[in-house]
Amino acid sequence: MNISALATQVKQAALQLGALTSEIKDQALAQIATELKENQARILAANELDLARSEKEKLAPPLLKRLKFDVKKLDGVIAGVESLIRLPDPVGETKLATQLDEGLELYRVTCPLGVIGVIFESRPDALVQIATLCLKSGNGVLLKGGTEALETNRVLTEIIVQATTKVGIPPNWVKLLESRADVAEMLRQDQLIDLVIPRGSNDFVRYIMDHSRIPVMGHADGICHCYVDAEADLEMALKIVIDSKTQYVAVCNALETLLVHQKIAGPFLKKLEEEMAKHEVVLLGCEQTRQIIEIRAATDADWETEYLDYKLSIKIVSDLDEALDHINTYGSGHTDTIVTNNRAQAGQFLSLVDSGNVFWNASTRFSDGFRYGFGAEVGISTSKLHARGPVGLEGLLSYKYQLIGQGQIVTDYVAQQKTFQHKPLSKEAPF
Repeated sequence: MNISALATQVKQAALQLGALTSEIKDQALAQIATELKENQARILAANELDLARSEKEKLAPPLLKRLKFDVKKLDGVIAGVESLIRLPDPVGETKLATQLDEGLELYRVTCPLGVIGVIFESRPDALVQIATLCLKSGNGVLLKGGTEALETNRVLTEIIVQATTKVGIPPNWVKLLESRADVAEMLRQDQLIDLVIPRGSNDFVRYIMDHSRIPVMGHADGICHCYVDAEADLEMALKIVIDSKTQYVAVCNALETLLVHQKIAGPFLKKLEEEMAKHEVVLLGCEQTRQIIEIRAATDADWETEYLDYKLSIKIVSDLDEALDHINTYGSGHTDTIVTNNRAQAGQFLSLVDSGNVFWNASTRFSDGFRYGFGAEVGISTSKLHARGPVGLEGLLSYKYQLIGQGQIVTDYVAQQKTFQHKPLSKEAPF
């Protein structure tokens, strides 16, 4: 596969995509939703092939759960596409308008990034989410999913291209890569690709950064924490911890480490042990925890591990400061939550935890682009530049400055024949 030629095709298509009207893009999204419904049997059959091969290769159960693309997941994907249609077009929005001088107006207007390369895990639903977000935001995209989902990804990409071509969108705006060699070649296309989004471990993201001159938006480990404060409603805390850990273990916003204030550790942990046993969650704990419930010892390595499995590390802390120190030391900057009835404690937590998503009395599983109302997400950025947290439409945009004049020249201002006014304007850009 000639990745340079492929990226050139996507680049050319992206230039046209970025100029499409809202109506055409929304028609294309509606057509994608329709054809996903009509091709349900074909999609599920392809996924069965992927599952059968992966089971034969003894893929871990949590990863098989990610890979499985059943009717429920397909319905959820279609709902996500339909929610994107209802969102306003993010391209062409005026974010700043200034009158530099009489008849000289400056506008900052949103525009697509251009071509995005996304490397993601073996989740076929992610392919549709990423592709449709790129479509709505006017970006071309190169997609590389996990090889375990190869058959499903091929079918989904074919359906998406077929659907968008029917409404007049250039077919080359989205391309599927299939091998590690393709990824290595893609990382060399810094003249053609504007952004790479790798979804995976910190080591994987770092590898991508070290092997490309293309800007990288990191979606790294989800080492998510819940801190149960001394003033927590323990029934509420129990519900939040169970949901955060067990609702879907094989995702980056699932809970991996539980921090519990020492004052309520006894009654809370005994009840938690009982409830987690029902979900077959293996508990590991610090020495203090193990004096309350009989579980395996947690090591330093456990505090910095994203299990993506039915495992939970538990640490007893003496106060909020110790909880904050632990999270900011071992966390990945993804999602962390506090359970407490103390508003001041909650405020400190939200201010001082250095993560893209910080919650008060809510499950970590809410950290999601669809649940935030972004339509979907290409990933959750744990970096701080350009975009942070769930990256939806807004995170796939840049902007340009448009200056509208009437023959003005800088010489007049240097010679002080004219002076700048810099008055804010309320009107939209003229184009």
